[in-house]
Amino acid sequence: MPEPLFDRASEYEAMLNQGIGLSGESQQFFIEGRIKDLQSRLPSAPHRILDFGCGTGQTCEYLSRAFPGAHIVGADLSANAVVHAQKLYSATRVQFVQLDSLNHFEPFDLCYINGVFHHVPPPERQSTLRTINSYLVPGSHLAIFENNPWNPGTRLVMRRIPFDRDAILLSFLEMRNLMRTVGCQVQDCRFLFYLPRPLAAFRFIEPWLATVPLGAQYYILARTPVFQR
Repeated sequence: MPEPLFDRASEYEAMLNQGIGLSGESQQFFIEGRIKDLQSRLPSAPHRILDFGCGTGQTCEYLSRAFPGAHIVGADLSANAVVHAQKLYSATRVQFVQLDSLNHFEPFDLCYINGVFHHVPPPERQSTLRTINSYLVPGSHLAIFENNPWNPGTRLVMRRIPFDRDAILLSFLEMRNLMRTVGCQVQDCRFLFYLPRPLAAFRFIEPWLATVPLGAQYYILARTPVFQR
C-alpha cells in the first residue's frame, strides 16, 4: 500500500461513520455481526488469533470477548494506529504491533482480515496473501471479510468515506479464486448485512440470505495450505 491508511487514527472512526451512518448503525454493530457469524462457522475455538490490518483496534476487543481462551494480536502498517490501539484496547490477552514484527511471533491458528484487500493493489494481492499464510499454522483458518461490489449501498457508503474512495473492490469470486491460487481450501462463503436500521424488524430473514451474493459484506472462510507453495 502506498501509505498507511490510519496515520490520522484519532479521526478514523469519524471518517468511517461518515459512510456507514447511512445504514443507521455504528461500527460496533458491524464488528459484532461479523464475529458472531464467524463464530457460528468455526469447528472449534482458536487459541491464537491474528487481526491483520487491525486499524485502531476495536475488533480485537470483540474477538477477546468472543474467544475468551485466545490470545489476540492486532497488526497494522500504521504506527499511529498501533499506538492508538495500544492506549485503548491493550489487555492481558490482547496486544498490538506493526506488521513488520509479525515474523517474531508464534504462528496463529485463526487470521481475521476485514476490509484490507480492497486497499492492496491487485498485482500485490497474491504475494500479500502468501505472506499472511506464512504467519499461520499450516491447515489453520483464514477468514477474509470484504465489501461487496455487487451491493449498490456498499458503493454509496464507500464514496462517503475519505480513505475508501480510491479503493479497488473485488468480488467474492475474485477473492475465492485468489485464495485458491495460493493453496487455501475454501470452506464457506457468506453474505452479511442486507437491511438498514429502519428495516431492522425484518432482519430475522438475513440468516436465510447468507448464501445470496447481495449483502453489503461477504466473507470467505478457508483453511490455509498444509505446505507453503
